[in-house]
Amino acid sequence: MKKTLLASVLALSSLAMPVMAADYVIDTKGAHASINFKVKHLGYSWLTGRFNTFSGEFNYDEKQPEASKISVNIDTTSVDSNHAERDKHLRDSDFLDVKKFSTATFNSTKVTDLGNGKLAITGILSLQGIEKEITIDAEKIGEGKDPWGGYRAGFAGTTSIQMKDFGYKMDFGQIDFDLHIEGIKK
Repeated sequence: MKKTLLASVLALSSLAMPVMAADYVIDTKGAHASINFKVKHLGYSWLTGRFNTFSGEFNYDEKQPEASKISVNIDTTSVDSNHAERDKHLRDSDFLDVKKFSTATFNSTKVTDLGNGKLAITGILSLQGIEKEITIDAEKIGEGKDPWGGYRAGFAGTTSIQMKDFGYKMDFGQIDFDLHIEGIKK
């Protein structure tokens, strides 16, 4: 009788406990995350590319998405537009100035739940030594167990920045980012 009562109390108390946000590491090793960009080239066409090297973490609780946080570090030397000479130019002082600023960062300051898996993630982007607040329009893609015994959550998002706001010497206007993040629960 005592064992049954104790088991019942433990079961009920676990139901009453608040759900805690889960911590995730962004899966860059398995290439299940990407930071892509596009910018108009001279106003005639789109130049597209990506950053091949980045890392980050986030926490997420489906019941309290507004308590979520994300932190990402981007190796700006890893810029890749699929053209070696252009990438060399993108790394120089006209654009990313990677000798001075080899890392860009994003740290969230606020997450707004817009309903139906949609989120507005506001935070500070540090690029070229300049910090600006940006907002990422994000959407939860899904979450669940993976075939290797882990647990994953995935999101997609978009945001834009103005090149002039980050001190680019050459300014082609707006850079649009397309973000895909899959995290593995720690």
